[in-house]
Amino acid sequence: MTDTTPVTAPPYADVVDLERYPIHELDSARGRALVDACRADLAETGVCNLEDFITAEAVDAMVHLAGTRGGDAWASDRLHTIYFTPVDKSVPAEHPRAYQVRSAKRGIAYDQIPKDAPLRRLYESDDLTHFIAAVLEKPVLYRSADKLDALQVTAFQPGEELGWHFDNSEFSMTVMYQQAEAGGDFEYVPGLRSEEDENHDGVQQVLQGDRSAIKVLPSAPGTLAFFRGEHALHRVTPIEGGRPRINSVLTYGERPDMRLSDLTSEIFYGRTSS
Repeated sequence: MTDTTPVTAPPYADVVDLERYPIHELDSARGRALVDACRADLAETGVCNLEDFITAEAVDAMVHLAGTRGGDAWASDRLHTIYFTPVDKSVPAEHPRAYQVRSAKRGIAYDQIPKDAPLRRLYESDDLTHFIAAVLEKPVLYRSADKLDALQVTAFQPGEELGWHFDNSEFSMTVMYQQAEAGGDFEYVPGLRSEEDENHDGVQQVLQGDRSAIKVLPSAPGTLAFFRGEHALHRVTPIEGGRPRINSVLTYGERPDMRLSDLTSEIFYGRTSS
């Protein structure tokens, strides 16, 4: 007897190119091949870029959302250290623990994104969480418990930027919607520090203008990117021209209760999630 049970499409079927990226069928041969390819990229470069992962229609919808909800965005323009910690006054001003960089952007928080928005529907799906966990070889991952930072939409207007920093988490997930006319490059220096060595001398050289080890991450609209940012210093260069750079960051962790620190939350959202 032939099974005629209808196959229910995932609630994000209009958001992801499932023919190219079958995240809903990880146990299939195609699903396993996708995970293996992503793991290989991450192992080699610390980055995995999945171009056209998000459909053009979903990208357009998120750009429209960023425009219509722009009035809700928190416009931040602050100095901070590359570790998002208070300035260490016991070291010289040029030391990485004291050196300050500028971050200026406009963030639409998770609690301001409509529940039917394409990326919110995708982010809240277990399929995407399981896919990311499989690529990162994690037994389990959880979506962030932070009401502001779990998923956010960020717009960088002309003159704005994201200063050099290390992430507090092992990895980050980003989706690009719109590139700036010029500038807005995602620059990074892979493996600049490790668990055993903060490499303050090497970090200081980059902060003082050494570009010999800097790489640029391609960021075409619709790209989903895995990035290991805990040990890679990275930034978004100042935006030029009249078109803003728009992207999302999707936050996960190995604990179900992961949240931003109050200091970081105040910097990027002007409030805390508690």
